Amino acid sequence: MQWKVGRVKITKVVELETVGSTRFILPLAGHAEIQKLPWLIPHFATEEGRLKMSIHSLVVETPTRRIVVDTGLGNDKQGRNVPTWNNRSTPFLETMTAAGFAPESIDSVLCTHLHVDHVGWNTKLVEGQWVPTFPKARYVFGKTEYEHWRDHSTEPDKAAVFKDSVRPIVDAGRADLIPSDHRLCEEISMIPTPGHSPGHMSILIQSDGEQGLLTGDVAHHPCQMAHLDWSSTADSDQSQSAKTRRELFGRFADMPTLVIGGHFSAGHIKRDGDAFRFVALG
Repeated sequence: MQWKVGRVKITKVVELETVGSTRFILPLAGHAEIQKLPWLIPHFATEEGRLKMSIHSLVVETPTRRIVVDTGLGNDKQGRNVPTWNNRSTPFLETMTAAGFAPESIDSVLCTHLHVDHVGWNTKLVEGQWVPTFPKARYVFGKTEYEHWRDHSTEPDKAAVFKDSVRPIVDAGRADLIPSDHRLCEEISMIPTPGHSPGHMSILIQSDGEQGLLTGDVAHHPCQMAHLDWSSTADSDQSQSAKTRRELFGRFADMPTLVIGGHFSAGHIKRDGDAFRFVALG
């Protein structure tokens, strides 16, 4: 799928799509509760109330830059808590290349945060070593986010992610650590959106009077727009994540803003009483 914001083009490259099996991440999003939100169907949920989600990268093309936002799970990784995320062997890079985005054509990789499903293709395994997947790119990490995981990746699964998908980028001298309100280029700037992780950032795109918002994991699914207090089990600070959702969605509700989530597709945020709903663009 592709969308445009002024002169900026956004292309979604899907690594994994799921229907259901999402209660481990959003335990309050039961089938009956989802069926009470008919605007989710059919784009974001089934008639039975099962959530539709994806793991994907977004390629953002400005007049001067070609940026990959978040890099999914990756191949050959080990030590992940979700069994099917280990030892993957998928044609993701071939799919990206076929879409016109060969790895060597990417000049920037921007991670909204450094969780397992957003950093995996930062690296690939070559002769037993983890090397940058995008050889000509600068990898942009939030400084707060990077320093947190550098100092607190003590659990085995988090240590594995940092070891194979983050530290090799720094060791290769390819990382740029930025403040959470950094402007990357004329069209791309960061918005601090903590809660899901300590240094989580969302991405604001502005071009020719139009704007877009890449929310990362501020919400894993649009149902969290209707239920702002439905925090993810992966949120580091659930109270802060709910506050961030209210502030961010309130800022962009009822504005002509293209919004794309880290695990759901594009739409517009609309105010709905004290909360919000999401109108799909397909």
